Amino acid sequence: MSAPLHLLAYLLAGLGGGFLALRSGIPAAPLAGALLGAGLLSLSGRLEPAAWPNGTRTALEIGIGTVIGTSLTSNALSELRQLWKPALVITISLVGVGLVVGLLCSRLLGMDPLVALLGAAPGGISGMSLVGAEFGVGASVAALHAVRLITVLLVLPITVRLLVGPATPPG
Repeated sequence: MSAPLHLLAYLLAGLGGGFLALRSGIPAAPLAGALLGAGLLSLSGRLEPAAWPNGTRTALEIGIGTVIGTSLTSNALSELRQLWKPALVITISLVGVGLVVGLLCSRLLGMDPLVALLGAAPGGISGMSLVGAEFGVGASVAALHAVRLITVLLVLPITVRLLVGPATPPG
């Protein structure tokens, strides 16, 4: 099978996984489903790794950044004026814990320190995978973040409902 057909197969697996996950009701279903669909196809070993045409990956990265950027509204900024202290505490705590966990995994489990630190870093799978790719360890970092993301998406909503109760729509 040619490289464009491989890429098409991955895209179809991602689309299929994304649409199936939409029916599940889990948070961030399209992202998690597409990740699982394309990831499972890749893990099967039946196809060569996807070869993205030059510039395509950059365009997708710009698209992801744009989607995230559009969520930064004036309302979000005004909320941050009130939430800057918790935001600072959360950020420092997560970065600190990520560094400690990464170093522990590296030393105790024999992981590559770069993979362990980037894999334990707080952040989204797309952003951290891109940082990992810049260092030549993107696939390993993506795998660690995929496990974290899928676990969080499945476990956290249930835990929050148990601790806080059912969500009430704003307004």
